[in-house]
Amino acid sequence: MANKKIILATNEFYHIFNKTIANEVVFSNRHNLNRVLALTNFYRFKTPLSYSHFQTLPKKEREKMFLVICSSPPLVEIYSFTFMSNHYHFLLKQLQDNGINNFTSNLQNSFAKFYNKKIERKGSVFCHSFDRVRIETEEQFFHVSRYIHLNPVSSYLIKIEELDNYPYTSFPVYLGKKTLNFVEISYILNHFKTIRKYKKFVYDQSDYQKKLQEIKNLVIEKI
Repeated sequence: MANKKIILATNEFYHIFNKTIANEVVFSNRHNLNRVLALTNFYRFKTPLSYSHFQTLPKKEREKMFLVICSSPPLVEIYSFTFMSNHYHFLLKQLQDNGINNFTSNLQNSFAKFYNKKIERKGSVFCHSFDRVRIETEEQFFHVSRYIHLNPVSSYLIKIEELDNYPYTSFPVYLGKKTLNFVEISYILNHFKTIRKYKKFVYDQSDYQKKLQEIKNLVIEKI
């Protein structure tokens, strides 16, 4: 089980995750998914305004502002993600002090405001700040990336052959079937040399089950 008190150190890698209160289903449609993806891209940087305020700007001013935001050093580098119906996972690296805290707090708070307004709901959406585990070795890093990408399959939401185009994970980005600028794919693909080899690594379920035992302290068993 993850230790919530673990220190978040700059230039270290982490698996972070959280779930909704009472397992409420929030990441269940493309509209909500598009919103959380936009928030992920926006809040990986320090921003001078909220995303909701940003959205009210005229288009040209919004485009100019986003270029300014993107020119600043990011808070985190994101390697893998998945949004399940009632929880999420990220594999990322903290690039600035308090970067993960700032990124996650802004992401969750902004999505909660969007979601509450949409369904006329009040109160918190997520259980707490988030859980985190530090990635200690390169091998753990790659297997956690696979764990995150396979989450919808291991939870019986989709079949393995549907994963290539499943929009709720970053896996289609690795296969070149989708573009998301905030997903850093070169670190993993440089290790596996080709897209095909990484895909085989993810699809190799028997090996995945063996490795899952080795990384059980790096994944969230309670979700």
